[in-house]
Amino acid sequence: MTSAIANPAPLGLFGFGLTTVLLNFENAAISEKTLLNLVLSHGFFYGGLAQFCAGMWEFATGNTFGATAFTSYGAFWISLAAFIWAHEGGLFAAAQEIDMFLYFCTWGVLSAGLFIITFRISK
Repeated sequence: MTSAIANPAPLGLFGFGLTTVLLNFENAAISEKTLLNLVLSHGFFYGGLAQFCAGMWEFATGNTFGATAFTSYGAFWISLAAFIWAHEGGLFAAAQEIDMFLYFCTWGVLSAGLFIITFRISK
């Protein structure tokens, strides 16, 4: 039985990659401050929602690793964009740098775990 679902991996990879590049332009301060608005919209929709959907489609194709990775990183972009948007709007004005450090550390642990798993599932 063949799947009627196309390979969702390119959507997930492009969603993560392009949003990461835009965020790094912002972090490197090589653009106007208004780029943050573009990064946030990308984080919510292309890096977030589209990648999350790619993860759900990976579940449908039976690829548990791809589903876990894409869904997790889609949720990462949505949560990061939501946090930055709320922080810039004054909602989390008391947030400290340690908060972002801990946030990124937890995602670093997940990323390291997924990296290690790739050695176990390679064919």
